[in-house]
Order: sequence, then C-alpha cells, then structure tokens
Amino acid sequence: MFDPANPSAASVEATIDAAGVWTGEPDRDAHLRSADFLDVANYPTITFKGNQVEIIGENEATLTGDLTIRGVTRRVPLRVRFLGRWQTPWWEDGVDKGPKTRAGFTATAAINRHDFGVSWNAPLDKGGVVVGNLIEITIDAEAILESE
Repeated sequence: MFDPANPSAASVEATIDAAGVWTGEPDRDAHLRSADFLDVANYPTITFKGNQVEIIGENEATLTGDLTIRGVTRRVPLRVRFLGRWQTPWWEDGVDKGPKTRAGFTATAAINRHDFGVSWNAPLDKGGVVVGNLIEITIDAEAILESE
C-alpha cells in the first residue's frame, strides 16, 4: 500500500516461494533449498510484513518490518527508494482497458544469516570459509495502481 501524498502511511506484505531460489547453478540451488540453508521442505516461504516508515529523503524512506526465514522472525529495516509513477497501456483479451498507472521501488537491506538459523559452513582448502555471515538483499519492485 503506497500513497505518494502520504508515504509515511505505506505498508508492505510480501511472500517469496523459497523453493524458487535460483542462482544459475543447479547443485548450488539444491543445496540452498536443503536443510543446511532455507529448508524449503519445512519452511516453504519467506515473508516480510512492514508498516513502520521513517522518511529520510525526498524519495527515500526506511521501512521496518518482520522478516521470517526458516520460521524465525526478526525486525529488519529496508532502505526504500521511490522511483516514480508512469502510465502504460493495458490490454486484456485483445481489449484496450486504458492506461494503468505503475510505480517503481528499489529496496536494500543487510541481515546476518545466523539470526535466522542459517548456520551451515565449510572451510576452504587455502583458508577461509565457503559462506559469509552478511547477506545483502536487493529488491526491485513494480506496482500497478488498482483504481484511480
């Protein structure tokens, strides 16, 4: 929910199908879906619900909400940038339903994977480990206005 005239009243509810994780490497994807990481057999979705908004710039805000991964919920701030609104054509079944208003957003966050029970790791032959602790999240979203 977003009203450019009142951005501090914004809210977000999002659900991600954890089984849909894709890195381009099938073996890595299978490992990420396993109990070592996302455990999609037991926790098929990742969710975010937030409505605490702090305006930090003309088109920027921090939206804080509850992120749930592997059944563990933590408060996470998303740094959100509003990219604007624009009109696009809209056709359904060959019928022009008129233009629709779209809005664009980007959001970023950083979380510690251990906070969500994602703790698998393995040492590398020449030192270090396979997986870092910090996970950087980037979201690109486009919304369509339901009614004007």
